[in-house]
Amino acid sequence: MNPQQQAIIELGPWFHNLHLPDGTQTAPDHILGDFPAFKWQSLASYLPKNLKGWRALDIGCNAGFYSFELALRGADVTGIDMDRRYLAQAQWAVRQYGLEDRVRFKQMQVYDLAHLDVTFDLVLFMGVFYHLRYPLLGLDLVAQKVERLLVFQTLTIPGEEVYEQTDNLDINDREPLTEPGWPKVAFLEHRFAGDPTNWWAPNHAGVAAMLRSSGLRVIECPSHEMYLCEPDPTNPACVSTWNAAELHSATGRSRHQN
Repeated sequence: MNPQQQAIIELGPWFHNLHLPDGTQTAPDHILGDFPAFKWQSLASYLPKNLKGWRALDIGCNAGFYSFELALRGADVTGIDMDRRYLAQAQWAVRQYGLEDRVRFKQMQVYDLAHLDVTFDLVLFMGVFYHLRYPLLGLDLVAQKVERLLVFQTLTIPGEEVYEQTDNLDINDREPLTEPGWPKVAFLEHRFAGDPTNWWAPNHAGVAAMLRSSGLRVIECPSHEMYLCEPDPTNPACVSTWNAAELHSATGRSRHQN
């Protein structure tokens, strides 16, 4: 066993199957297959091939698969995760790729973005939303960091229906809320798929509505449960306009901070 294989074992188990430069894989027997390479394949063509000069943020970076793919396209990447084991894997893997000058990793919660005084051209927010106890707070904070593009992916309820007439119903007109295409989110009180941090599953209409509410517009859906978004200057989030005080209170920021 060579030193690289020994390091993979010592740092395991791995959730990202990284294809290292020498051909070694970190999780070749992954239960999901070649994960997350197959997800990247569905997204890759929707992002610019040349990201030189772009600042990118990879939220919930895990072992760094997406961070490395963005860096290989020229982006300057910050990957954040709350799990020390995943970050240790990422810190080891970045050296294997020789990308230390383009990728840095930090231990952070999504909510810590409230105190990060920088924005990013591209933000990946994939596989994290439904793990958040305070999901819309997390999404609002993420949306404020997006200059050009956001890739959003989440667990969802089956169904693609969209109920159109959702604006300003009467207080007693509640039947539409039960329609399949009404924007909604299922709450997962107990373990889902064995994971106690799986809290939420929105429907398709709910995802789109929450993204709009956070000041974003969906421009593409690269694959199932994945949304490519951009800031919508014609529809700014309420937390950046009339409801800014609530966000400042929730995050402990000064109400005078932008």
